[in-house]
Amino acid sequence: MNRLTRQIVSYGFILVMVFVASLRDADGADAGLRRFDFERVEMGVIFRLSVYGSDSDVANKAAEAAYARVRELNGIFSDYDSSSEIRRLCEASGPGRPITVSDELCTVLDASLRLSRETDGAFDVTVGPLTKLWRRARRRELMPEPDRLEAERKLVDYQFVRVDPQLKTVELLRDGMRLDFGGIAKGFAADEALRVLAEHGLNRALVDASGDIVAGDPPPNADFWIVAIEALRQRKSGLGISKGQADKSPEGDAVPRLKICNQAVATSGDAYQSVVIDGRRYSHIVDPKTGLGLNQRSSVTIVAPTGMMADALASAVSVLGPSSGIDLLEKPQRCGTEGYVMFARGESDKVRALSSSGLKALLVNPSDGD
Repeated sequence: MNRLTRQIVSYGFILVMVFVASLRDADGADAGLRRFDFERVEMGVIFRLSVYGSDSDVANKAAEAAYARVRELNGIFSDYDSSSEIRRLCEASGPGRPITVSDELCTVLDASLRLSRETDGAFDVTVGPLTKLWRRARRRELMPEPDRLEAERKLVDYQFVRVDPQLKTVELLRDGMRLDFGGIAKGFAADEALRVLAEHGLNRALVDASGDIVAGDPPPNADFWIVAIEALRQRKSGLGISKGQADKSPEGDAVPRLKICNQAVATSGDAYQSVVIDGRRYSHIVDPKTGLGLNQRSSVTIVAPTGMMADALASAVSVLGPSSGIDLLEKPQRCGTEGYVMFARGESDKVRALSSSGLKALLVNPSDGD
C-alpha cells in the first residue's frame, strides 16, 4: 500500500448520514440560495463540504480555501509525513531542548494535555510510540514483543511534555517521545474548514471529515442539520458481523438521529478496524495504559461545541469505557457536551447503550419530519 492508502486505513471510516430537516419555508433573504457539495481526500480521509450560497464562483473559491487550510494543518499534524511539524518536533526536542512551534500546534497540544489530565491519561497525546508499535502488530497479526512493548510504554506520559504558551515552545522531557494527534487533529481541521467557509460569507455550511462533522448555520429551509450514526451490530457467530442490523439500535428501533446547529459531532468506533490475534479480537484504538488495542467493541458518538473537542472526547470515552465515559461527559465543565455509547460484552455479544442526560434534547422526534 502507498502512504495515502495506509493513512486512510489507519484513520478508518465511520458511516454517517447527514440530511436536512425541512421545517419551514425559506424566507426572502434565503430564497435564492443553492446547495453546493464538494468532496476530496485530505488528511488521508474523505472531506465533504456542503454549503449554501447564491454564487457558484464564491462557493468554489471558498471550498478551495477550506481544503488548502486542511492541507496546511496536515503538514503540521501528520504522523505519516516525515517533514511534518510534529515529526520535526519529536526528532529535535528532548530534555533541555525546547522547540518553538506554530500557534496551531500550541493550541491543539494545550487542549490535548488538558484532556489528558482530566482523563488521567485515557487520552494521551504522547501515545505515538505505542500506536506505531500496534500498527505493526496489526499488520503482522502478531502481539508486540513484551520487552519492546514495555520499553515503548515508558515513553508514554503526558506529564513529560512541557508547554510555554507565552513563548510558544514545547519541550519533550524524555528522548524518544512521539506525539500522536490522530484523536484530535481531524476535528480541529474540520473546525478550521468551517471557519474558512464562513470567512467567505458561507455561514450555512457543514464539514464532514469521515466521522468528524462540524455544522454551521442550518440550510435555508430547515432549523437544523440531522446526523444519523450507524448502529453497532451484533456478531452473527464467532468473530463475524451479522447482516441486516445496520439500521437498528440496541433496543431494536431506528438508530438515534441528532439535531445539530453550530455544533460538532464525532464518532469513534472499531466496527471496520480490528484484528484477531491468538483467538482474541483487538481494536485499532490503543489504550495508552496497556499499549494494546481495546478488547470491548464499541461505538462512541459525541456532540460538542467544537470538532476538536468532539473528536478528542470520542477517543477518550472509547478508552474509558461506557460508564466512566458517560461520567466524564456529565461533569459540570462539560456543559454543552453529550454522548451516546453503544457497546458489546461477553459471549452473547449483546449490544447495549448508554447516553448522557442531555442527549434526549438533541434527538429527532417523529413529529420533526425528515
